[in-house]
Amino acid sequence: MKKVLMSKGARTLVETCAQVKEGENVLIVTDTVKFDTDIAEALAAAATAVGAEAVISVMPARLSDGEEPPKSVAEAMKKSDVFFTPVDKSITHTLAVKEALSAGARAIMMSDYTEDLLISGGIEADFNALEPICDRVVELFTKAKKAELTTPGGTRVTMNIEGRKGRVLRGIIKPGEFGAIPNIEAGTSPIEGTAEGVIIADASVPYLGIGVLSQPIRVTVKKGIITEIEGGEEARKLQEDLANRSDPNVYNIAEIAVGLNPKARFCGIMMEDEGVLGSAHIGFGTNIMHGGNIKTELHYDLIMRNATIKLDDSLIVENGILKV
Repeated sequence: MKKVLMSKGARTLVETCAQVKEGENVLIVTDTVKFDTDIAEALAAAATAVGAEAVISVMPARLSDGEEPPKSVAEAMKKSDVFFTPVDKSITHTLAVKEALSAGARAIMMSDYTEDLLISGGIEADFNALEPICDRVVELFTKAKKAELTTPGGTRVTMNIEGRKGRVLRGIIKPGEFGAIPNIEAGTSPIEGTAEGVIIADASVPYLGIGVLSQPIRVTVKKGIITEIEGGEEARKLQEDLANRSDPNVYNIAEIAVGLNPKARFCGIMMEDEGVLGSAHIGFGTNIMHGGNIKTELHYDLIMRNATIKLDDSLIVENGILKV
C-alpha cells in the first residue's frame, strides 16, 4: 500500500516541482543504502509516465555529508536535464552538483529521504502558491546589508550580508537551480568573518543521527567562526564530530535562512525540518552553494523555532510569523 501512497508525492516532485517534460533525460542518483527503499523506483515511474527517459544510477554510499560523488555520476548529472538524489549522505554541497547546475540541469536534492516524506507533511504544500512568497523573501535578503536573528530560546546573532545574493529553495525548480523538497526556504550566506553572537539550537540538528533535539545546543560565534559548543549529549556528539575533522573551515558560519513551508513539521530529517514555516537555521562549513568562498568537508545546520529575522530595518519574520 505504501508504494501506492508514495506515487502521489513522486508525481508532485516530477510534474509540479521539477516540471519534467516528454523527451527529457532524467537521472536518479541513489546509493547502496537508499537503493533498498522504493523511492528511486517511484521517481523513475513518475518520470516515465510523462514521457521522459529515466535512468537510475546506484553509487557506493558516501561516508559523510558533502563528500563528492564518483566522477561517472558527476558527468551524468552534468548531461542530464533533471536529476534527483535520494541518497543517505548529502551530496548537495559538492563541486559535482555546482558544475551540473552551471551546465543548466535542474535538480531536486533528497538526502536522507524516507518513503514517508513522499506521503504526507511538507510534500502536501501548494508549491505554486508558495513561489511568489519565496521570491519576495529572497529579494529582501539580496538587498539587505545586515541580518540579525533572535529567538525566544536565546539566540542573538548578527552578520554582514552586503553584496551577497539571496538564495532560495522554491517548490518550483528552474534550469540551473536545485530544490530540496519539501524544504522551502530563503536566505543567504554572510560575508566570511562577520557573524557574531550566540546561537541556541532548540528544534533540530538533522545530522549525525541527532535529529529533533531533546535539549538545546548553545553555540558561540566570534568573527564568523564557531568557538564553543555547549549542551548535553547531542552537543557533545556534534562537538566531537567537528573536532575530528582536519579542516578548521568546518566551523565557518555559512548560511542564514528562514523556513517557508506551512505544511512541514519537525521530524528529524533535514529536508522537512529546515522548511518549517517560521523556523530559522544557521548553516556552517561549506558555503560555495550559497554564494560564498569556503569548500570544506561538510555543511551542517542548527535549526531554531519561532525565529525573528531583521534585515536592515525590516522584519521579515517575527516570533515565527511571516511579515512579508
